[in-house]
Amino acid sequence: MISADLIKLRTLRATPVTVLLTIVVCGGLSYLLGLSGSSAAEHGRFDVVFFTYYGVLLGQFALVVFGVFAMGGEYSSGTVRASLLAMPRRGRFYASKIIATGLVALATAVVAVAAAYLGARAGLGEYGTGLGDRDMLAGFVGATLYLPLIALFAFGVATMVRSSAIALGVLMPVLFLGSQGIGNAPKAGTVLQFLPDQAGATILHIAGRPDDPDYSRDFGPWTGLAILALWTALALIGGHLVLRRRDA
Repeated sequence: MISADLIKLRTLRATPVTVLLTIVVCGGLSYLLGLSGSSAAEHGRFDVVFFTYYGVLLGQFALVVFGVFAMGGEYSSGTVRASLLAMPRRGRFYASKIIATGLVALATAVVAVAAAYLGARAGLGEYGTGLGDRDMLAGFVGATLYLPLIALFAFGVATMVRSSAIALGVLMPVLFLGSQGIGNAPKAGTVLQFLPDQAGATILHIAGRPDDPDYSRDFGPWTGLAILALWTALALIGGHLVLRRRDA
């Protein structure tokens, strides 16, 4: 069943586009940010982890689209009916799709984060830091986990609303406004820091270094990643409940 779902994902038009876009955006933006970071380093303190992995936060949008279409496409095309006829046990059908989607997202994340790291190292030049640095290694591992988790969160949301268009209409404003705008406001940030993307990305130092007095989170980086994992689990459970109780 999992191999069949992997074949189905491979034949989706959106899959190669979103996978390639994730890798290109992560690598390209990290290189440009590395150039900016090297300039900042010449004029004062800068956080090398932030400049190395911030491009991952923009590359995530392609994987969000992938996660949405991995399940939402079943509803928009009507193939969910044929899929459930072939596999009447909905729990097994759903688990198979989660595993297949997660495997593709994880493989993409490994390449995309490596591209981000190498791109940033090229841009930062002498100011770059190797993976021997604890924070840099944590950022690499965290970013590699962050991307598939956010893709599966999108997958769960798409299953709950049973529509790619509605899922994207909900997720994109939340992710764009949360990460790139409102989430950085002091008062709103105290609440929005617990949103899945805001919490998970703390390991990429979007809130500053944890040892910095100005660190703007009430929790540490790995706790933030655990909060994202909890959001993902809740979305997937919600998707399963909807799939089990509603007609295809």
